[in-house]
Amino acid sequence: MIFTHDTELTLRAACVLVNSDRRAADRDDLGDIAGLDDYLAEFGWTGRRDRDFAELAEVHRLRERIGRLWAAADDEERAVGQVNALLSDTKASPWLTRHAEMPEWHLHLASIHDPLARRMGAEMAMALADLIRGGELRRLKVCAAPDCDAVLFDVSRNRSKIFCDTGNCGNRQHVAAYRERRGKEG
Repeated sequence: MIFTHDTELTLRAACVLVNSDRRAADRDDLGDIAGLDDYLAEFGWTGRRDRDFAELAEVHRLRERIGRLWAAADDEERAVGQVNALLSDTKASPWLTRHAEMPEWHLHLASIHDPLARRMGAEMAMALADLIRGGELRRLKVCAAPDCDAVLFDVSRNRSKIFCDTGNCGNRQHVAAYRERRGKEG
């Protein structure tokens, strides 16, 4: 399946959002307003910004909610229920737009004046709805490394990606398997 630019970008943003506190037990990439600013700049989020701790807390609650949705990806009915609830709670109202930083036509699903977490939640819910409608929910995965709980959005052609990009998990697992094979030979 080929995803529209905004759907893929938003799903990548959702993945990074969920992983922002899963990389290390004592580290939260969105632990402060500066971290949130960096994240928003990386993915081109526009519109209202309050830049206060209440806004940061709302984004943290959204992160938890999107993380629960990722965990429900193997149960389509449950995932659909969660996406529908998020669309409803954010009062998503789609409209086409384009602007200098993203000249391709894309959807916005909330007013630029709505709170940040509501806008983010609406756009992430719609991107997830696109994934479900396309029968591609299985592209949402949890890293297969036994010591990692990061999530990934698999855009590989054959949906074969199993390790996240956050902790060098694939490389670590391949090295461990190699060492185990070498140990059995010697």
